[in-house]
Amino acid sequence: MTDSPTAQRALPLLDLTDLSDTGTGAAIEALCLTARASGVAAVCVWPRFVAQSTGLLAGSGVRVATVVNFPAGGNDAEEAVRETRDALRDGADEIDLVLPYDALREGRVEPAHAMVAEVREACGTACLKVILETGILQSPPLIAQASRLALAAGADMIKTSTGKTAVSATPEAVEIMLDAIRDAGGTHGLKISGGIRTVADAALYLALADRIMGPDWATPKTFRIGASSLHAALLAALEPAA
Repeated sequence: MTDSPTAQRALPLLDLTDLSDTGTGAAIEALCLTARASGVAAVCVWPRFVAQSTGLLAGSGVRVATVVNFPAGGNDAEEAVRETRDALRDGADEIDLVLPYDALREGRVEPAHAMVAEVREACGTACLKVILETGILQSPPLIAQASRLALAAGADMIKTSTGKTAVSATPEAVEIMLDAIRDAGGTHGLKISGGIRTVADAALYLALADRIMGPDWATPKTFRIGASSLHAALLAALEPAA
């Protein structure tokens, strides 16, 4: 069976991402030009590149996302709010906030909930994605707790990973997160990030979403794939056969 239908479905769900430690303005320009040409959902960049990205993508329909409290997931809510406000001032459409996952692992629920709630308030109408770092939380009960906490505190979407840890997205974690989204009413979204490189990887996660949430649920508003390395594979699958 051809990969083309999956690729056609997945490409508009992609968040093209450059969160490399050596990112440059030239690399961001190339990323944004690729995003415009491909019709992806968004780019995700460091806060210092938000203003540049916003200018390059004006009128394209491609959204600009950035990260706060990233990647360590610290406990400083005031700093996370400041980062959020600065990014929104520069034109960001979406904020990807790292949950204070160590606090949750230590049984300190309130600091984690408070940070999400405070950043939610700072976001206004901007989309808030909360990164759970499921590869560190590891245990199904903790992943489920983090999912419920983030949704209850105001997340529009929950996201698996920063992509900076040894273990990122896994089907097991994604299934738990989808269950939480379904149980919360099904109107929130999911972003899968880290380790998704092939069309088969994308197909696996789309199939999970279809099974748990229904075949029409996964749209750019509710389902994102944060994986720039997947982009070339999707384009290759969409090329006409020679």
